[in-house]
Amino acid sequence: MSTTPPTTDANKLADGWPYWSILVVDDEPGMRNFLVKTLAPRCQTVMEANSAEEGAELLRGNHVDLIILDIALPGMNGVAWLKELREHGYTGQVILITAFADLDTAIEALRAGASDFILKPFRVPQILNAVRRCYESARLARENFVLRHALSRSQFADNGLVGHTPQMTELSASVRRIATVNSTVLLQGESGTGKELVARALHALSPRAQGPFVPVNCASVSPEHMESELFGHAKGAFSGATRARDGLFYYAQGGTLFLDEVAELPLPLQATLLRALEDLKIRPVGSQQLVTMNVRIIAATNRSLQQAVAEGRFRKDLYYRLQVVELALPPLREHKDDIPDLVQHFIARLAPVLGSAPLQITPAEMDYLMQYDWPGNVRELRNLIERSLILGTLNVSALYTMGQRAATAPADSGTERAVTDLHTLEQQHIRAVLDSVHGDKTQAAQLLGISRRTLERRCAEWALS
Repeated sequence: MSTTPPTTDANKLADGWPYWSILVVDDEPGMRNFLVKTLAPRCQTVMEANSAEEGAELLRGNHVDLIILDIALPGMNGVAWLKELREHGYTGQVILITAFADLDTAIEALRAGASDFILKPFRVPQILNAVRRCYESARLARENFVLRHALSRSQFADNGLVGHTPQMTELSASVRRIATVNSTVLLQGESGTGKELVARALHALSPRAQGPFVPVNCASVSPEHMESELFGHAKGAFSGATRARDGLFYYAQGGTLFLDEVAELPLPLQATLLRALEDLKIRPVGSQQLVTMNVRIIAATNRSLQQAVAEGRFRKDLYYRLQVVELALPPLREHKDDIPDLVQHFIARLAPVLGSAPLQITPAEMDYLMQYDWPGNVRELRNLIERSLILGTLNVSALYTMGQRAATAPADSGTERAVTDLHTLEQQHIRAVLDSVHGDKTQAAQLLGISRRTLERRCAEWALS
């Protein structure tokens, strides 16, 4: 039972497996020696064992991406051990090798969960091709997981930065410049300003673009499960851990991990994250193994991390580690001249998806949109356009609170015009919605996104039947 030292030669990264750990299990010393010499120059680590029992011992203390396993072993044979591995939650790749095989053996091996099956004797190209196939299979599985994970929680799926104002022009230039380096990036901005969109742009323009982009909302995972979510866990690490599980750091290997709302991380986990960023290694919960990390970190927050540090809620050393490069995203109220571009962008993207006719925005309606302060920023504007496309007309009632704020502002000609425009547009819209549902106020209120009581109050103000 032995282990080769990790590969460090940068020229070997081109082979595509620099961060893979491989376990060779064969009772023939010559075969183990051949496989170790073949694979060690191309992989991070190659371990060897002469039995299933020795292999199991190595697995308990090390992370293994691929097992090359002989079927005919002393004690437990390879197929039986493979079945046991799968039952206990091992999800890595397994190549079975044997000198004595027939069709029944091959079928049994594949049913047991083998990724590939090779007959001895074999040459170097055969084993390298088999490992490449396994690597590609693992990569596709990881990307599929990441895609499902992202789609299940994504609320901002657009892929381009829209706008021509100086603020957006400067932001776009910064993104293009920062994307080419591997430094950690901290994005700060209000909710709805598009921090995940910028993170995706940084990933797409980076040398890691072919790798996965893994987003995780630190506020949406309970503190007691966050460490397992990020770093994975071993079987039995805690109550309910009936099988081993890889974390999001592992799924982001070769790509980008986006830590949204990073200020919500509990203090003990902040120390663990800092150690991972410093050492470029992670340790799954309940495991003794260290896994080399090949991940770029992009963090985001809608809070002031400086204030959180001053209040003792965020570690100063982690803040400085995340703030290698910092980007501040402007709120929409500071670049309102981009609103017409954003409106047309959302209409063009959402109308085909919703099966709706493109929305026609009148000059008066656009003037109203330009005067609104957009506390929810770009996300609020996108949601307004989506709802309006569904209803077939600009849904100004969703923003009726602007009238309340404007009505309490100091009176001047601009404010008076804004209130008048709002009241006119809102009244026209409510009339149209009520007509479309034949006066059913409950259904109309649901379509408008307001309560029935609010709708009845507005109707009473305007003497609408």
